[in-house]
Amino acid sequence: MTEASLTETAAVGRRFDRAPRKAAPIVPPQDVAGSALILVIAIMTFLSCLTFGAVTLVRDTAATWQTQLAREATIQVMPDDGLDMEAALRAAQQIAASHAGVRAAGVVDRGATERLLEPWLGEGFEIENLPVPRLVIVTIDPSSPPDFTAMRAELAEQVPRATLDDHRTWVDRLVAMARTTVTIGVAILILMLTATVLAIVFATRGAMAGNGHIIEVLHFVGAEARFIAGQFRRHFLWTGMKGAAAGGIAATIVFIGFSWWSSLNMATPQADQATALFGNFAIGTAGYAGVAMVVLLVGALTAATSHLTVVSYLSDIDARQHEV
Repeated sequence: MTEASLTETAAVGRRFDRAPRKAAPIVPPQDVAGSALILVIAIMTFLSCLTFGAVTLVRDTAATWQTQLAREATIQVMPDDGLDMEAALRAAQQIAASHAGVRAAGVVDRGATERLLEPWLGEGFEIENLPVPRLVIVTIDPSSPPDFTAMRAELAEQVPRATLDDHRTWVDRLVAMARTTVTIGVAILILMLTATVLAIVFATRGAMAGNGHIIEVLHFVGAEARFIAGQFRRHFLWTGMKGAAAGGIAATIVFIGFSWWSSLNMATPQADQATALFGNFAIGTAGYAGVAMVVLLVGALTAATSHLTVVSYLSDIDARQHEV
């Protein structure tokens, strides 16, 4: 080899030596394990958002039922031999309307009563031949309800076959059911978030195990625990936000799909029954805001959990070093 060739080769070697080298990341780049963690976080966030939305739906529907029941009371007049049903209904209506706190009192006519019984008895029956009670619907003022005790006493005196139902029993049962459902939903949500935290802990420890020797060397030569933990925190924050966003978007699509299906089938009997029980499957602005909060919470938990795990790991290294 000539002297000129040797000189050119040495110059090229010096240029390569002076070229900046790309620093290897402390946290391993995305691999199969990282993709699996994103999928786990997405699934847990999806289930958490569904749980939150279901709890919101039950709470709102129960509040609607409670409001509707609190605005009405019912007077039932049982048929009896020799009883003038129409006169008894008018008397019960007048008694209810005379009490303060009653906005209106209306008799459910014979045609409306027959329509209520048609799903069970069919068409063409004679309601006069059946021991079916007739109803008086009393609309009350929720802010200033009437004295139901006095109303019952007056009805018992003037219309012995009449009974007053202020729906208090149903309201109490409804409130208890709603509170139980909300409590169960919150417990399930906490369990899902706990499972997500544990998955992040295992993933963080796995990432540290893959680059444990690099982390220990950096720590021993003076790298602060805050710096190393920050690297992991940023990495897992990005990972958690990607998984949480995917889960939140999927849950939002599910809620929008249910609401759209409910609006399309509004006129069918099945949709009427479902709407009566669960509303129109719309969780509202508060529900979607809650879904966004769950997504942000999962991302924050991911970052905080990885940070604490790394700090604990480095503290264990310092403790072992001091023992030696």
